[in-house]
This record gives sequence, C-alpha cells and structure tokens, in this order.
Amino acid sequence: MKIDGILLEVIGNTFMSIAEEMGAVLVKSAYSTNIKERKDCSCALFDAEGHTIAQAEHIPMHLGSLLGLIGEIKKNFTPDQIHPGDMFIANDPYNGGGTHLPDIAVASPVFYEDKVVAYVANIAHHNDVGGRVPGSNAADSDSIYAEGIRIPPVKIFQKGELVEDILNLILLNCRVNHIRRGDLNAQFACNRKGVHGGAAGLLRAEDPHGSGGDSQRRAHLLRLSGLRRRG
Repeated sequence: MKIDGILLEVIGNTFMSIAEEMGAVLVKSAYSTNIKERKDCSCALFDAEGHTIAQAEHIPMHLGSLLGLIGEIKKNFTPDQIHPGDMFIANDPYNGGGTHLPDIAVASPVFYEDKVVAYVANIAHHNDVGGRVPGSNAADSDSIYAEGIRIPPVKIFQKGELVEDILNLILLNCRVNHIRRGDLNAQFACNRKGVHGGAAGLLRAEDPHGSGGDSQRRAHLLRLSGLRRRG
C-alpha cells in the first residue's frame, strides 16, 4: 500500500505522545524521590513482535533497556496464556529485565479485536530491591545475587486482577517496602494509562476498516528510524 507521509508522521508523534503521557502519570503517582524528583524512569511502546515503536525522552541510560522484555514474555507465555488486563513484571538483566536489578520493568499487552497488536511498558529505578546492602548497589559486589531479588518475567496482574502472592514475595525481599508498593502502584497506573488511555484507541483510528494498514505503517516507522540512525 502507498504510505501517506503526513499521516505517518502524525501517527509516529502520537505514539510518542502516548509514551510521554505514561511517563507523566508515573512521575506524578510515584512515592519515592528516585522517580518523582529524579525521574529515573522510562516508558515505551512496542509492536506485537517486541520492536520499539516509541520511547519517550526520560533517561538516556534506559534506551534499549526494555528491548529484551517482550521477547522473554513471548518465550515464556504462549498466545493463549496472554489476556486483556494482564501485566508482566521483571528486573533480571539476563531474563528480559533492565540494566540492573533495581530497574523494575512492567509490560502490558494491547488487544485489538481479541489479538495482541502491541505492548506498553515502563521501567523505573527502585531505591532498594534487597541484597547485601541498603540501596542494593555496592561497588565491591562480585555476584548478581548480592544486588537483590531477581524477578523473571511473571504475571503481576492476571486478567485485571492483582496477583498478590507475587507482589508480597517481591515486597518481602525489599527494605522500606511501603515505598516499593507505592512506586509499583505508580508503574501499574502508568501502564493502564497506556493501554486504555491511548494505544488501543490509536490502533482503532489507524485502521478503522481492518485493512492491515496499521501494521504496515508501524513497519514503515521502524524502517524510517533505521534510515535516520544510519544517516
């Protein structure tokens, strides 16, 4: 199909605005100074295959930190195990998490006509996730196990319902867990904003007749990003 350059630019900027709105919700809702004041967090949108569509300009260090998360989710969960209202949580750098264990990521699928067409995700630095020292960062640590709890991609919400056993397991392994709870709730709210407040509606507007144009436009956005990066 012929790609309308003006519409493509509008869609690309709208995807970016969704990620930026998610970030605003996360920062304003967070409990800790790490996120609320230092803004040590990032938000992004991905296509169904896990390719980054848009990532808001929050922390440059987080560029690429979420790239492996969707792939790990798809590797560990079959399509019939992923439902509307699900949320996945992870922090292990070796299993789809961020750059280190204090960076906890949360991802949610976006459904359109009973099919996963995209994911929204956020990542935020928590000031403690357990480990041998308060703050979970020590320059003389010689093992990842000294940093704190390792969370592989697991469901923290199942069909819209909080999986309290998983949350309690995480909180029990963290110091000042009332702050952890507050920041995690902010991350959950951030993803709800992305799923219900922007991404799903945009996908319906992109392709109102089900012609498949939405996926082609997103593919073209990815190709265009690659061309810009290579100059």
